[in-house]
Amino acid sequence: MITLTKIRVKLQDAIRQSNLSQTELATKIGVGQQTVSEYLHGKSMPALDTFAKLCAVLDIDSNDILCTSEYEENKK
Repeated sequence: MITLTKIRVKLQDAIRQSNLSQTELATKIGVGQQTVSEYLHGKSMPALDTFAKLCAVLDIDSNDILCTSEYEENKK
């Protein structure tokens, strides 16, 4: 089952693995450092446009973060 918690954890892991500081990442996606901190601590989720920027900057597939393969498996 796809849950917001799973999506949040995948996003947090991708940010942590990027080796970018919160400030660097914030600058690249056009948000404040505090906002990135909130993503990392599960206090908020990015808006869709910010999520798209995160995926581009982190070079990650949005389908992986959104657990869409899990959804496809459950449809069968």
